[in-house]
Amino acid sequence: MFNFQFTINSQDFNSRKIKNYLTLITLVFMGSILQTSASAQTMTNEEYILQMGNFNMASGKPTGAGGKVSYTMGQTGAGLYSKTGTNYKVRSGFQYIYSIIPFSFEISETNINFGPLTANNPVTRTNTLTVSNGSANGYQVTASENHPLLMFSSGQTIPNTTCDNGLCDSTTSDEWSSSLTYGFGYRCDNVSGTDCQTGFSDANYYKSFAASPSAEIVMTGANVGRNKQSQITYKVNVSGTQPAGLYSNTIMYIATPTF
Repeated sequence: MFNFQFTINSQDFNSRKIKNYLTLITLVFMGSILQTSASAQTMTNEEYILQMGNFNMASGKPTGAGGKVSYTMGQTGAGLYSKTGTNYKVRSGFQYIYSIIPFSFEISETNINFGPLTANNPVTRTNTLTVSNGSANGYQVTASENHPLLMFSSGQTIPNTTCDNGLCDSTTSDEWSSSLTYGFGYRCDNVSGTDCQTGFSDANYYKSFAASPSAEIVMTGANVGRNKQSQITYKVNVSGTQPAGLYSNTIMYIATPTF
């Protein structure tokens, strides 16, 4: 916010001089705004900052009664090229980004409730990750947990699973089918597209979540596409010696397009 004051003594200026003085003050004020203004796109949360600026001379999407046009000025090599094929076109310029597929990421359910747990009785819950991506070099979705399932009042935890043979972790999947194998883990199944990270071809294969700030890829794709969907299955199983209480943690997904 800008604030300024000025005083004019009517004995020293006639009306024409006063008008010119006010005009001069207005021009200086407007000039200050133009010199200090800037624009950018910034996305932030507690874990990351993404910054993007546009340094073109001009760009936009003017429309009229007869149609619409998009343009980029000042970028080297912008335009729609004659190089085309059965499955592709070559287009360069910021105006083409929104016209293909805007990047979006959705999580169907953000509150996963396992309900009361009983010993040796595994419980599963699911939600769906949906990605639309138009960037040339694909995208990836990573996941991490803030800590294992934790009872805050006592500090007791339900550990992350290591699967039946003690071989699975956040990077390697393995079979988890025994009701005597305890812990918390997940698996990824393709719903639309084939973008789940490898390692889940067997229906009983699981991984554990990486501990933040580390993260592991759960979903990735190299091609453009709309509404690519993967189902995440969360599984928890406890032993008879697990202390009773309310356990919780937070799973963080970060979806990133690659340009």
